[in-house]
Amino acid sequence: MDIVGSVALVTGATGGIGRATAIALSRAGAKVVVAGRNAGRLAGVADLLGAHAVQADLLQPGMPDKLVAEVEQVAGTIDLLVSAAGVGRAGPLVDTSTGEVDGVMRVDLIAPMQLTRLVLPGMLERGRGRIVLMSSIAGLVGVRNESVYSAAKGGLSTFADSLSDELAGSGVGVTVVAPGPVATDFFSHRGKPYTRRWPRPISTSTVAGAICDGIIAERRTVVIPRWLGFAARMHGMTPGLYRALSARFG
Repeated sequence: MDIVGSVALVTGATGGIGRATAIALSRAGAKVVVAGRNAGRLAGVADLLGAHAVQADLLQPGMPDKLVAEVEQVAGTIDLLVSAAGVGRAGPLVDTSTGEVDGVMRVDLIAPMQLTRLVLPGMLERGRGRIVLMSSIAGLVGVRNESVYSAAKGGLSTFADSLSDELAGSGVGVTVVAPGPVATDFFSHRGKPYTRRWPRPISTSTVAGAICDGIIAERRTVVIPRWLGFAARMHGMTPGLYRALSARFG
Protein backbone atom coordinates (compact mmCIF):
# COMPACT_ATOMS: atom_id res chain seq x y z
CA MET A 1 0.00 0.00 0.00
CA ASP A 2 1.25 3.49 -0.86
CA ILE A 3 1.15 5.59 2.31
CA VAL A 4 1.77 8.88 0.51
CA GLY A 5 -1.46 10.88 0.30
CA SER A 6 -3.47 8.31 2.24
CA VAL A 7 -5.82 9.54 4.97
CA ALA A 8 -4.86 7.73 8.17
CA LEU A 9 -6.91 7.66 11.36
CA VAL A 10 -4.75 6.78 14.37
CA THR A 11 -6.43 6.14 17.72
CA GLY A 12 -4.53 6.29 20.99
CA ALA A 13 -2.38 9.01 19.43
CA THR A 14 -1.74 10.94 22.64
CA GLY A 15 1.18 8.74 23.62
CA GLY A 16 3.07 5.49 23.28
CA ILE A 17 2.77 3.44 20.12
CA GLY A 18 -0.12 5.53 18.78
CA ARG A 19 1.79 8.81 18.96
CA ALA A 20 4.93 7.29 17.46
CA THR A 21 2.92 5.72 14.64
CA ALA A 22 1.10 8.96 13.86
CA ILE A 23 4.47 10.72 13.59
CA ALA A 24 5.94 7.97 11.40
CA LEU A 25 2.95 7.94 9.06
CA SER A 26 3.00 11.73 8.76
CA ARG A 27 6.69 11.66 7.88
CA ALA A 28 5.94 8.96 5.30
CA GLY A 29 3.47 11.28 3.56
CA ALA A 30 0.11 10.32 5.04
CA LYS A 31 -2.58 12.84 5.94
CA VAL A 32 -3.01 11.90 9.58
CA VAL A 33 -6.05 12.42 11.79
CA VAL A 34 -5.24 11.77 15.44
CA ALA A 35 -7.70 10.63 18.09
CA GLY A 36 -7.35 10.27 21.85
CA ARG A 37 -9.08 11.12 25.09
CA ASN A 38 -6.55 13.54 26.68
CA ALA A 39 -7.35 16.88 25.07
CA GLY A 40 -4.10 18.62 26.01
CA ARG A 41 -1.78 15.87 24.83
CA LEU A 42 -3.87 15.36 21.71
CA ALA A 43 -3.58 19.04 20.80
CA GLY A 44 0.20 18.80 21.21
CA VAL A 45 0.44 15.90 18.77
CA ALA A 46 -1.88 17.62 16.30
CA ASP A 47 0.19 20.82 16.43
CA LEU A 48 3.40 18.86 15.93
CA LEU A 49 2.05 17.16 12.81
CA GLY A 50 -0.25 19.87 11.50
CA ALA A 51 -3.00 17.26 11.79
CA HIS A 52 -6.68 17.36 12.59
CA ALA A 53 -7.52 16.05 16.05
CA VAL A 54 -10.67 14.42 17.35
CA GLN A 55 -11.08 13.95 21.08
CA ALA A 56 -12.58 10.51 21.65
CA ASP A 57 -12.90 8.31 24.73
CA LEU A 58 -13.48 4.82 23.37
CA LEU A 59 -14.78 3.69 26.74
CA GLN A 60 -17.95 5.62 25.96
CA PRO A 61 -20.78 3.78 24.15
CA GLY A 62 -21.33 4.97 20.59
CA MET A 63 -17.95 6.72 20.41
CA PRO A 64 -16.66 4.75 17.38
CA ASP A 65 -19.65 5.95 15.33
CA LYS A 66 -19.10 9.56 16.38
CA LEU A 67 -15.37 9.37 15.73
CA VAL A 68 -15.64 7.94 12.21
CA ALA A 69 -18.44 10.36 11.29
CA GLU A 70 -16.34 13.38 12.33
CA VAL A 71 -13.20 12.13 10.57
CA GLU A 72 -15.11 11.49 7.35
CA GLN A 73 -16.65 14.95 7.61
CA VAL A 74 -13.25 16.69 7.80
CA ALA A 75 -11.13 14.30 5.70
CA GLY A 76 -13.67 12.84 3.28
CA THR A 77 -12.28 9.30 3.35
CA ILE A 78 -10.33 6.99 5.61
CA ASP A 79 -7.76 4.91 3.72
CA LEU A 80 -5.88 3.60 6.71
CA LEU A 81 -7.10 2.78 10.21
CA VAL A 82 -4.56 2.22 12.97
CA SER A 83 -6.34 1.11 16.15
CA ALA A 84 -3.60 1.82 18.66
CA ALA A 85 -5.75 2.85 21.65
CA GLY A 86 -5.53 0.31 24.43
CA VAL A 87 -5.69 -0.28 28.16
CA GLY A 88 -4.21 -3.03 30.29
CA ARG A 89 -4.96 -4.88 33.48
CA ALA A 90 -2.41 -6.88 35.46
CA GLY A 91 -3.24 -9.08 38.41
CA PRO A 92 -5.16 -12.25 39.28
CA LEU A 93 -8.61 -12.56 37.76
CA VAL A 94 -10.22 -12.88 41.20
CA ASP A 95 -8.93 -9.40 42.03
CA THR A 96 -10.31 -7.88 38.82
CA SER A 97 -13.57 -5.93 39.00
CA THR A 98 -16.47 -6.12 36.57
CA GLY A 99 -15.72 -2.57 35.47
CA GLU A 100 -12.09 -3.39 34.75
CA VAL A 101 -13.09 -6.39 32.63
CA ASP A 102 -15.62 -4.31 30.72
CA GLY A 103 -13.12 -1.47 30.20
CA VAL A 104 -10.38 -3.66 28.77
CA MET A 105 -12.79 -5.48 26.48
CA ARG A 106 -14.45 -2.29 25.28
CA VAL A 107 -11.25 -0.42 24.42
CA ASP A 108 -8.98 -3.29 23.32
CA LEU A 109 -11.45 -5.46 21.43
CA ILE A 110 -14.91 -4.01 20.86
CA ALA A 111 -13.85 -0.50 19.77
CA PRO A 112 -11.36 -1.74 17.13
CA MET A 113 -13.98 -4.13 15.76
CA GLN A 114 -16.59 -1.38 15.58
CA LEU A 115 -14.19 1.11 14.00
CA THR A 116 -13.25 -1.50 11.41
CA ARG A 117 -16.90 -2.19 10.64
CA LEU A 118 -17.53 1.52 10.12
CA VAL A 119 -14.57 2.30 7.83
CA LEU A 120 -14.82 -0.85 5.70
CA PRO A 121 -17.73 0.17 3.41
CA GLY A 122 -15.81 3.17 2.05
CA MET A 123 -12.62 1.16 1.62
CA LEU A 124 -14.43 -1.64 -0.20
CA GLU A 125 -16.19 0.86 -2.46
CA ARG A 126 -12.83 2.37 -3.43
CA GLY A 127 -11.12 -1.03 -3.60
CA ARG A 128 -8.28 0.25 -1.44
CA GLY A 129 -7.43 0.46 2.24
CA ARG A 130 -5.79 -1.19 5.21
CA ILE A 131 -6.83 -1.99 8.76
CA VAL A 132 -4.03 -2.13 11.35
CA LEU A 133 -5.03 -3.80 14.61
CA MET A 134 -2.78 -3.56 17.66
CA SER A 135 -2.67 -6.94 19.35
CA SER A 136 0.18 -8.15 21.58
CA ILE A 137 2.38 -11.16 22.13
CA ALA A 138 0.03 -11.72 25.07
CA GLY A 139 -2.74 -12.25 22.54
CA LEU A 140 -0.76 -15.00 20.82
CA VAL A 141 0.45 -17.00 23.83
CA GLY A 142 -1.35 -15.70 26.94
CA VAL A 143 0.52 -14.18 29.86
CA ARG A 144 0.26 -15.11 33.53
CA ASN A 145 -1.82 -12.68 35.61
CA GLU A 146 -2.97 -10.86 32.47
CA SER A 147 -5.89 -13.09 31.55
CA VAL A 148 -8.37 -10.35 30.63
CA TYR A 149 -5.85 -8.38 28.58
CA SER A 150 -4.61 -11.57 26.88
CA ALA A 151 -8.19 -12.56 26.06
CA ALA A 152 -8.94 -9.17 24.50
CA LYS A 153 -5.77 -9.18 22.40
CA GLY A 154 -6.26 -12.84 21.47
CA GLY A 155 -9.77 -12.03 20.28
CA LEU A 156 -8.39 -9.19 18.19
CA SER A 157 -5.81 -11.49 16.57
CA THR A 158 -8.50 -14.04 15.69
CA PHE A 159 -10.75 -11.28 14.38
CA ALA A 160 -7.91 -10.12 12.13
CA ASP A 161 -7.35 -13.65 10.79
CA SER A 162 -11.00 -14.12 9.96
CA LEU A 163 -11.39 -10.67 8.42
CA SER A 164 -8.28 -11.10 6.27
CA ASP A 165 -9.83 -14.15 4.63
CA GLU A 166 -13.16 -12.37 4.27
CA LEU A 167 -11.54 -9.45 2.44
CA ALA A 168 -9.27 -11.50 0.16
CA GLY A 169 -9.21 -10.04 -3.35
CA SER A 170 -11.06 -6.87 -2.36
CA GLY A 171 -8.06 -4.53 -2.34
CA VAL A 172 -8.52 -4.01 1.41
CA GLY A 173 -6.09 -5.72 3.76
CA VAL A 174 -5.58 -6.33 7.46
CA THR A 175 -2.36 -6.18 9.44
CA VAL A 176 -2.28 -7.40 13.02
CA VAL A 177 0.65 -6.13 15.09
CA ALA A 178 1.87 -8.17 18.05
CA PRO A 179 4.64 -6.38 19.94
CA GLY A 180 6.39 -7.64 23.02
CA PRO A 181 6.96 -5.25 25.93
CA VAL A 182 7.31 -1.64 24.79
CA ALA A 183 8.87 1.25 26.74
CA THR A 184 5.73 3.31 27.43
CA ASP A 185 3.55 4.39 30.37
CA PHE A 186 1.33 1.36 29.67
CA PHE A 187 2.75 -0.72 32.51
CA SER A 188 2.31 1.94 35.18
CA HIS A 189 -1.23 2.62 34.00
CA ARG A 190 -2.21 -1.06 34.11
CA GLY A 191 -1.46 -1.22 37.83
CA LYS A 192 1.84 -3.11 37.78
CA PRO A 193 5.26 -1.99 36.48
CA TYR A 194 7.27 -4.18 34.13
CA THR A 195 9.89 -5.94 36.25
CA ARG A 196 11.13 -8.76 34.04
CA ARG A 197 14.76 -8.71 32.97
CA TRP A 198 13.90 -10.40 29.69
CA PRO A 199 12.63 -9.61 27.15
CA ARG A 200 13.67 -6.00 27.39
CA PRO A 201 11.13 -3.35 26.36
CA ILE A 202 11.64 -1.91 22.88
CA SER A 203 11.12 1.68 21.81
CA THR A 204 7.88 3.04 20.39
CA SER A 205 9.75 4.30 17.32
CA THR A 206 10.89 0.74 16.59
CA VAL A 207 7.30 -0.49 16.72
CA ALA A 208 6.08 2.43 14.60
CA GLY A 209 8.72 1.69 11.98
CA ALA A 210 7.67 -1.95 11.87
CA ILE A 211 4.04 -0.89 11.47
CA CYS A 212 4.85 1.38 8.52
CA ASP A 213 6.93 -1.35 6.89
CA GLY A 214 4.08 -3.81 7.42
CA ILE A 215 1.60 -1.45 5.79
CA ILE A 216 3.78 -0.84 2.75
CA ALA A 217 4.55 -4.56 2.33
CA GLU A 218 0.91 -5.46 3.10
CA ARG A 219 1.98 -7.96 5.73
CA ARG A 220 -0.75 -9.89 7.48
CA THR A 221 1.15 -10.22 10.77
CA VAL A 222 3.91 -8.13 12.31
CA VAL A 223 5.60 -9.54 15.42
CA ILE A 224 8.12 -7.19 16.97
CA PRO A 225 10.79 -8.10 17.91
CA ARG A 226 10.74 -10.83 15.31
CA TRP A 227 12.23 -13.54 17.51
CA LEU A 228 9.06 -13.53 19.63
CA GLY A 229 7.36 -15.13 16.65
CA PHE A 230 9.23 -18.32 17.61
CA ALA A 231 7.46 -18.36 20.97
CA ALA A 232 4.10 -17.99 19.24
CA ARG A 233 4.90 -20.83 16.83
CA MET A 234 6.04 -23.07 19.68
CA HIS A 235 2.83 -22.29 21.55
CA GLY A 236 0.81 -23.33 18.51
CA MET A 237 2.73 -26.48 17.64
CA THR A 238 3.72 -27.81 21.07
CA PRO A 239 1.54 -26.13 23.70
CA GLY A 240 2.54 -28.59 26.41
CA LEU A 241 6.23 -27.86 25.98
CA TYR A 242 5.56 -24.13 25.78
CA ARG A 243 3.60 -24.17 29.04
CA ALA A 244 6.32 -26.17 30.78
CA LEU A 245 8.97 -23.68 29.70
CA SER A 246 6.75 -20.74 30.58
CA ALA A 247 6.15 -22.12 34.08
CA ARG A 248 9.89 -22.56 34.55
CA PHE A 249 11.23 -19.36 33.02
CA GLY A 250 8.24 -17.00 32.79
